[in-house]
Amino acid sequence: MLLSDTHGCHRDVRVPDGDVLVHAGDATHAGSREELEDFLAWFASIGNFEARVLVAGNHDVLFERDPILARSLLPRNVTYLEDAGVTVRGVRVWGSPITPVFEEWAFIRAPREIDAHWRRIPRDVDVLVTHGPPLGVLDRLADDSANVGCPSLLARVNEVRPRLHVHGHIHARYGQLMRGATLHVNPAVCDDGYAAAHAPIVVNLEARMIAAR
Repeated sequence: MLLSDTHGCHRDVRVPDGDVLVHAGDATHAGSREELEDFLAWFASIGNFEARVLVAGNHDVLFERDPILARSLLPRNVTYLEDAGVTVRGVRVWGSPITPVFEEWAFIRAPREIDAHWRRIPRDVDVLVTHGPPLGVLDRLADDSANVGCPSLLARVNEVRPRLHVHGHIHARYGQLMRGATLHVNPAVCDDGYAAAHAPIVVNLEARMIAAR
């Protein structure tokens, strides 16, 4: 079960049951402790998921400005990934909150710095979760003025070829796209007006095939 960019509207979202729940960042809007606590209480309690995986987004500033506090708030059944991985049922998942320069928010990295983060992505990753998209993949702004994904991330995705790449950040490009061996999913719940407009996306990940519905 995939979702992202709830921006404080999580309690307006109906989440069907599944095996693994993944949130690709921007759980909060202003990044306050109160927002994060409310989101985590919700995220930890909905459904009967075997695992719950969270990556921060650029709005989730507490994870970068006060990481000790933010991590102390994590419920025991929530796995937070920051340039780190976890294995669930033999499926290797890697997550990173890093995005290219985008105003004065969290986890923003300049081009000269960002490649070092993507180099940490293991070659045997099955599911990659990043807050931002790779260049040219579900990354075009709502007015079609530009593609804002990360070229360095695209290069690494083409190298490691994960079966599934989950990324949000660009609210206007909710949906999914198959590129080569990788299914890309943007499960952004909020639209550009920060209203909960989209449903979580269900993906079935099997041993040799990805089927999405």
